[in-house]
Amino acid sequence: MAAPIDINATQLRVSSVLNRDVKQFGKKYLVDGNEDTCWNSDQGSPQWITIDFEESIVPVELCIQFQGGFAGADCWVEGKMDASSSWEKIDYFYPEDKNSLQTFMINNADKPIVSMKIVFSKSTDFFGRITIYQLKVNGVQR
Repeated sequence: MAAPIDINATQLRVSSVLNRDVKQFGKKYLVDGNEDTCWNSDQGSPQWITIDFEESIVPVELCIQFQGGFAGADCWVEGKMDASSSWEKIDYFYPEDKNSLQTFMINNADKPIVSMKIVFSKSTDFFGRITIYQLKVNGVQR
């Protein structure tokens, strides 16, 4: 059964931070549990987030809360089966341009991964910015 996977800021990397202001918009705000803080990317596409897990997992669900007007579009999830392997596309997902928490099922045929990359090919923002208040991964640890 899928359970929340614990993610901390040291396991995260992001493509960019708005105006390089990590104190106000840094990656740590993706997983701090505070609905008043957010990661905000700088402009340009694509934007991405990578997560290095402490042990292999099989991801089942991806939960993201965007800010309306700054949501991802044409998105997909990639995974690495081990630290030395290259990124492989696992599944596509299609967010709505809204503020509420959205859950996306990940169909990956039970392949365990050690790293996940979430790619936002485009944004609903004209300048390509992405704003995320919450990021969660549910899965099975292997």
